[in-house]
Amino acid sequence: MTENSNKAEKSEACRFSVAPMMDWTDRHCRVFHRLLSRRALLYTEMVTTGAVIHGDRQRLLGFDASEHPVALQLGGSDPADLATSARIGEDFGYDEINLNVGCPSDRVKDGRFGACLMAEPVLVADCVAAMKRVVKIPVTVKCRIGIDDQDPEIALDALAFAVVESGADALIVHARKAWLNGLSPKENRDVPPLDYDRVYRLKAKLPHVPIIINGGIASIDAARRHLAHVDGVMLGRAAYQEPWRLLDVDPVLFGEAAPHRTMKDALAALEPYIARQLGQGSRLHAITRHLVGAYHGVPGARAFRRHLAERGGKPDAGIAVLREAVAMVEERAPAAALA
Repeated sequence: MTENSNKAEKSEACRFSVAPMMDWTDRHCRVFHRLLSRRALLYTEMVTTGAVIHGDRQRLLGFDASEHPVALQLGGSDPADLATSARIGEDFGYDEINLNVGCPSDRVKDGRFGACLMAEPVLVADCVAAMKRVVKIPVTVKCRIGIDDQDPEIALDALAFAVVESGADALIVHARKAWLNGLSPKENRDVPPLDYDRVYRLKAKLPHVPIIINGGIASIDAARRHLAHVDGVMLGRAAYQEPWRLLDVDPVLFGEAAPHRTMKDALAALEPYIARQLGQGSRLHAITRHLVGAYHGVPGARAFRRHLAERGGKPDAGIAVLREAVAMVEERAPAAALA
């Protein structure tokens, strides 16, 4: 394979992804999202190295084969522990290992990982190098443009150049600062201003490194516009809260048909997975909680959400609850809204 074809393959692989989101992008969520896009790269919630090494690995890391391509996001700052965790993730079958250098929560800061590592680019580079030595799959980094009083022009370059020198295969940049002193994690998702141009400038400096942009991107059409400047786009809350948007990913960004024509088709395709999970002791609500935005903005969406909330949490709730909820939308929505 030529160098140019390798670059093209890397760029295509990172063209679109759904962000890792704590309490949201669990295995059930990812299976649902995969039914909406074949091409999106999916990410786990962040898992700490301590949990990977000492915890219940099957519960924390297990995933359904249909989720591929799927990446494991790790939280940690000890190179040896990250190397061990990356190797475990590779053995589980993940397609990529991602290091979190962007989460601004107090718990993450106290554990010396997440966004506070923006202040330690040499350590982050050592972490990347340690993981690269032990795995064959890509190792990537997700970061902010800076933290607190850092100058983003200096801080982002320092981190990016250090991790690229250590072998990082791609850099995902949330185009906001994280204010670790003064803002809550929730405020850090909205209050610091977005600076997409800063990420574009980083891409211009690193033309041969895949750069993925993240933060405040609300539609697939907006994602398409960003792709004129960077290699990939990562959607977070828009993908989770309005998952119907993912039906446009394959047609708009890859020129391919979506896996299913409508949300109704996708939810019907989810039923065998739900049946298996229920048979293994899962509760319906653990899955359907990720579906509440499936018909966001469509007449009948409120009835759909209410039915899942009221019936889905009952101990004996089964697939019939989802079918009933979908029927409520179909009865009220014009055909064009469901097409």
